[in-house]
Amino acid sequence: MTTSVHTLASGKGWRVLDVVCTAGAADRPFEEEHRNFCVAAVTNGTFRYRARQGTAMLTPGALLLGNPGTCYECGHEHDAGDRCLSYHFIPAYMEQIVADTPGTKKLAFETPRLPPLSALVPLLAAAEAAREMADIEAFEELGLRIAGAAVASGITPAAQAPSRRDQKRVAEAVRRIELDADRPVSLAELASETATSPYHFLRTFRHVAGMTPYQFLLKTRLHRAAVRLRMSDEPISTIAFEAGFNDLSTFNRRFRRVMGETPGAYRLRQRAIKRRIHLPFRLCEAKLA
Repeated sequence: MTTSVHTLASGKGWRVLDVVCTAGAADRPFEEEHRNFCVAAVTNGTFRYRARQGTAMLTPGALLLGNPGTCYECGHEHDAGDRCLSYHFIPAYMEQIVADTPGTKKLAFETPRLPPLSALVPLLAAAEAAREMADIEAFEELGLRIAGAAVASGITPAAQAPSRRDQKRVAEAVRRIELDADRPVSLAELASETATSPYHFLRTFRHVAGMTPYQFLLKTRLHRAAVRLRMSDEPISTIAFEAGFNDLSTFNRRFRRVMGETPGAYRLRQRAIKRRIHLPFRLCEAKLA
């Protein structure tokens, strides 16, 4: 076998696979069929992709686009091996995204790929980081954003101010996230509670709040963990798990990325600051006594 496939995460109407291919120029191109819509982000290597929409060279940062029921062929005439984050969506899932994307009418992809656009860099970097960190919760939201980027390619919808109704929906979702930040909160669940589709809810939340629901959830968890690190002597692992992180190493990495230092260093530095602030008051009290 020249290809290994590992399921990273899945949900209602979608799944994401880590696909690693080791084929080279000596291997014959292989033909397969897309069973559902496919949007695959190439993270390493190059290969030729031929489908009904045409033929394209796929390079890191590009998105492979596939329509359900169509055959495709991949070959490695110029290089050996590649790796992709491959999202698969059932037609009903994609239909909802098309319906919620202004300016789009067709459900089928008309081109075989999206080139490595600069606008995709932050999104694909987040997706690759989620794969490396086994950040299962991030994949649902990232899948919607990747599918939305593919559907909206070439479309520039006019910016509209969020309606009061949308603002109310986001405010309710924010309160819900704050109440349940210590447990998994799915995007589909939040969207269902606001009576909108996941993609519409994601776009609306990002427009109103300035960040995605998952980014807000992480911010909330890290903020609460930082407060407890300052105020208590509890073990860091206890604080991490009770804040909603299922893995201590993931918590440490995310905390350091946002706060600029490890949780342990942060706690020690805050205590040192606190001692420096309190010491002058204690000296004054001693003199007055």
